[in-house]
Amino acid sequence: MDSPNFARSSSTPSPKTLTRRLGTVARTPQQRWQIFEPDPEIEHFAQQVNLSPLIAQVLHNRGIGTLSEAQGYLNPDRLQLPHPLAEFPDLEKSVALLKEAIAHRQKIAICGDYDADGMTSTALLLRSLKHLGAQVDYAIPSRMSEGYGINRRIVEEFHQEGVEVILTVDNGIAAYDPIARAIELGLTVIITDHHDLPSQLPPATAILNPKLLPLTSPYASVAGVGVAYILAITLAQELGQAKAIYPLCLELFTLGTIADLAPLTGVNRRWLKRGLRRLPHSELAGVQALIQVSGVGDRQKALKPEDIGFRLGPRINAIGRLSDPQIVIELLTTDEPGIALEQAMKCEQINRRRQELCEQITQEAIEIVEPQKKSLYDDRVLLLVQPGWHHGVIGIVASRLVERYGVPVFIGTHEGKEQIRGSARGIPEFHVFEALEHCDSLLSKYGGHKAAGGFSLPRKNLDLFQAQLSEFAHHCLQPQWLKPLVRIDGLAEFSQLDLDLYHQIDRLHPCGIENDLPIFWTPDVRILEQKIVGKGHIKLTLTEEKSKRILKAIAWRWQDYFPLPSRLDIAYSLRENTWNGNTTLELELVGARI
Repeated sequence: MDSPNFARSSSTPSPKTLTRRLGTVARTPQQRWQIFEPDPEIEHFAQQVNLSPLIAQVLHNRGIGTLSEAQGYLNPDRLQLPHPLAEFPDLEKSVALLKEAIAHRQKIAICGDYDADGMTSTALLLRSLKHLGAQVDYAIPSRMSEGYGINRRIVEEFHQEGVEVILTVDNGIAAYDPIARAIELGLTVIITDHHDLPSQLPPATAILNPKLLPLTSPYASVAGVGVAYILAITLAQELGQAKAIYPLCLELFTLGTIADLAPLTGVNRRWLKRGLRRLPHSELAGVQALIQVSGVGDRQKALKPEDIGFRLGPRINAIGRLSDPQIVIELLTTDEPGIALEQAMKCEQINRRRQELCEQITQEAIEIVEPQKKSLYDDRVLLLVQPGWHHGVIGIVASRLVERYGVPVFIGTHEGKEQIRGSARGIPEFHVFEALEHCDSLLSKYGGHKAAGGFSLPRKNLDLFQAQLSEFAHHCLQPQWLKPLVRIDGLAEFSQLDLDLYHQIDRLHPCGIENDLPIFWTPDVRILEQKIVGKGHIKLTLTEEKSKRILKAIAWRWQDYFPLPSRLDIAYSLRENTWNGNTTLELELVGARI
C-alpha cells in the first residue's frame, strides 16, 4: 500500500481563523499538525469492515486497506505466524545450550538491566528456568555506579562463583569487551537483546536480537522481554512443559513490552491482546499487588496499554531509577501475597519520590532553556547538562522537554569530577543511536535505538559533543520540523463522538508506539469553563456551535497555556470516565491552535 498522504498541515491558522480571532491573545502550544488526507472511498470501506467511517479512516491511515488486512488487524489471533526457530538464526543453538546446561546441572547466570524491560525479562527467565529445573541466579549492574549493561566485574564474579553459562537480557549487544572476557574465561554466553547493532558484534556463543531479522519479520518489533519470552517458551516446548509456564511468561511479557514503549505491531500486538486480557486475573502475586496499590480500575475488564504505561510500568521503572532492582525481581518472582504487597508498597513510595524529582528537574530545565530558546532552534538539538540532577530520572525529563520544545534532547549530569552521564530522546525525523554513533570518538560509552539512548563522556569533550550533535541535527532536520508533532487521523464533529465510537476504538487496542491511539480534531470549539486541577492540568467544558453538544475534556500538564483562548481548534483522543456508576465520554486534548 502507498505511504499515507497528509493534507495541508501546520500550526499556522487559516485566514478565516485569523479574521475570527482578530485581537485575541493566544496561549496555545506551538505545534505542527499532520492531518491525514481523507480517503474518498472510506464509506465503502467502512461498510466492508462494519465500522464507522471515522474508525475506517483510522485503519486506512495505519496502512490497512483491504477486508482481509482489517480482519487480521482486528483479530490478530487468526494470523499464521512462522515459528521463531525459523526466524532467529541462533535460537535453536541457544535452546540446545540451555537444555544441556539443565541436564548437566551447570550454573546459569542471568545479567539483566534496571529498567522495566530488563527487570521483567530477568524475572521471566528466572521463573521459567527454575521451573524447568535449572540452577540459575541473576545480577543487575548498578545504575548509579556502573551504568547500563554487562561489565567485566560481573563477568569475573560469575566466573569465580562457578557459573558456566551467562545469559544476558535486554543488554549485551554492544558489550564487546566484557563478552570477549567471558569467552576467554571459557564461559558460554547467550546474548538476548533488542537494541541497535554496533559495527562489531561481540564474540558471544549465540545472539538473539530482532535487529538481526528482516524488517518484514513479525518478530522484528519485540523488546528485550519479547526475546526472553520467545527463548523461554521455545525451550519449554522442547522440554514438554510450555503449558505450565505460558501464562506467567505472557503476563511478564505484557508488562515489559508496554512499559518499554516497544512498537505495538507484529507479534507484540497478537500477544499483548492476550496478555492484557489475562492481567486482571493474574496468577502472579506481584502483578495483583501492583494492580492493588496503583488503583487500576475495573479488574474484570482487560487492561489497556495506558494502565501499564501510566500506572503499573512507572512503579516498576521507579525502582530501577532510584532504588534496588532486587525489589522488583522479588515482587515478580514471589508466590507469597504478603511479600508481594510489601514490595509493591515499596514501588509505590519510590514512585512518588520519582514524581517529585521529575517535577523539580523539569522546572529547573525549563528555567534554563526558556531564555535561550532561539539558540535552541538554531542548534536544532538541546544539550543540557547540570550537576546534582539525579541520573535515574533525567530520561523522563528529556521526554518532557521533547514534548514541550519539539527538538531532540540530550540531558546529562555530572558523574564524579571528570565524567558526564546522560540520556537522550528524539523526534520522529531524528535517529538517536545514529547521532551518538556520529559522536563516537567523543563518548566513553553509549547505546540505544532510534527514539532513545544513553551516553557518557569526559567533561572536557562537552563543547565538541554539542557541536557534533548540532552538525548531525542540521544534516537530518529541517527548521519547520522543530515543533512538537501531532498526527491527526481525521475531522470529527461532536455529534459523532459517543460511547459506540469509543467501543469501536477499543477494538483497535492495544494502541501505543507505531499503532497510535486515534486522534481526531474539531475546529472552532468554544470553551465554556476551564480551571487548573491536580499538578498543572486544565479541566475544560467545551461546546461546538454546530451540534450544541457539551463535552468535558482534560489537558495534561498544560498549566503554562492557562487560560486557553475562548475559541480554538482542538486535537484529542477519547476516554471513558466512570463516576458513581455512570460512564461518560471525555476528550483528552493533545493539541490546540487558534
